[in-house]
Amino acid sequence: MVDETEDKRPTHSDPDEEAIDEPTTSGAQEASETAWMMKEGVTIGLISIVVVLVLALGLLQVSGLVDLLAPFVDTELGQWAAFAILVVVVLVAFAWARRGV
Repeated sequence: MVDETEDKRPTHSDPDEEAIDEPTTSGAQEASETAWMMKEGVTIGLISIVVVLVLALGLLQVSGLVDLLAPFVDTELGQWAAFAILVVVVLVAFAWARRGV
């Protein structure tokens, strides 16, 4: 017989898939859900900050107000290639942070 108080969801699942309607009765379940929520909040916050910074850098670069990537590459095409690499790095960081959630 299966213990019904035990959480049957995998640790890294979408919390809305099999939502629990009753209150949490186990300390381990509460700790697991709290850790999941903290990870979600921190991940979303950090990725949002980085995306806004990359967007600001792109807009400043388009307007010609800054030329931050000039020490790395000399041509305008090279600077946009470096910016594209920066965007890909942010996307990979986001995908890595979402893996296993």
